[in-house]
Amino acid sequence: MDHLLLTESAQHTLTLLIVFGLAKLLAELFERARIPGMIGEIIAGILIGPSVMNLVTPTPFLESLAELGVMFLLFRVGLEVKVQELFSVGLTALTVAIGGVLLPFACGWGIMTAFGMPRLQGIFIGAAMVATSVGITAQVLSARRVLWHRSSQTILAAAVIDDVLGLLVLALITGFAKGEVNVKDIAMTTVLTIAFVGLVGYYGTKAIRHLAPVEKKMRLVESEFSIAMVLLFTLSFAAIVVGVAGIVGAFLAGMAFSDSAGQRLRDLTSGATELLLPFFLVGLGLHVELGGLREPGMLAMGGALLVAAILSKLIGCGLGAFGVSFKDRIRIGVGMMPRGEVGMVVAQLGLTMGVLTQPLYGILVAVCVVTTIVAPPLLAYCYRDVAAEGEDQEFPSMR
Repeated sequence: MDHLLLTESAQHTLTLLIVFGLAKLLAELFERARIPGMIGEIIAGILIGPSVMNLVTPTPFLESLAELGVMFLLFRVGLEVKVQELFSVGLTALTVAIGGVLLPFACGWGIMTAFGMPRLQGIFIGAAMVATSVGITAQVLSARRVLWHRSSQTILAAAVIDDVLGLLVLALITGFAKGEVNVKDIAMTTVLTIAFVGLVGYYGTKAIRHLAPVEKKMRLVESEFSIAMVLLFTLSFAAIVVGVAGIVGAFLAGMAFSDSAGQRLRDLTSGATELLLPFFLVGLGLHVELGGLREPGMLAMGGALLVAAILSKLIGCGLGAFGVSFKDRIRIGVGMMPRGEVGMVVAQLGLTMGVLTQPLYGILVAVCVVTTIVAPPLLAYCYRDVAAEGEDQEFPSMR
């Protein structure tokens, strides 16, 4: 019966229904159980993915929606962050990021060496442990309305720096795997990245203020939103060209509008984020492969890597957060914990290059997903005594 054969358009629509519908259903159930709903959305991906029900598999279509979702999320977060506040925690964020790179890398490499794995595999595992998925932490902080807090701003700034440092580590390791390390290209990428982030961060808000008269003369119904979207995609593309993740550009675009954004822009951005973000969260679960964990040796290795992934960020980033209270050190360490899609990218690269085996790839993806699931409730607990924006806040300057 030809009418029962689904066209490509119908298949896409059915996939949208399954992903979005189940994600929101589990999110509602988890919220009722006082667990962050985003965990339910990630678990929805595991359930409908290849490892369990095999209803949905990762496709370029879903990956594009996921990328859009996390871009809108970081843009929305950027709208709530003042550039002056972010720069004020710059030095602390730098030391946090450095601590969050060195210790996880050493732990990952050390564990693989202890299990007798080849050096190159150990180095790649260490590189994946370095990653931080700012999108997950940003969603928790935004949902709890604690982006005003100094520890939150430190986490966001450190995550941007972590992305740059992680890029350098990955470039060095990839070159090492290929037998050639191009120091000149790595140095050029570093300079361009620092210049891009610094210039856009410092001048972005001023440039948007100058665009205000132009926006008022436009006849488009949603002129401010249109300008914001053009800037979002422009800076996201520029960030990718420079060599960092597109979400860094999206975050900078949001910060550029933070002083001038009207409520209408914020509402439209929130709506777009709520529509697209589930595809990012479900996408994390879709990549989980549980086959490699069935082997006893692999299960022990995965457990050791998971414990190291949690503790290395907590300790490394916490120790790097000088000049803050012990509570804020814990908050920062937990906030830098989720590996998410960033760690998966490193794992996929290692698999593509033939450095990682399929079981090792599955273990690494599982570690990335579990750290992403564990972090939100821990972060919510750490911020339980911090007032939400609009309540009686204990601002950093008053502490």
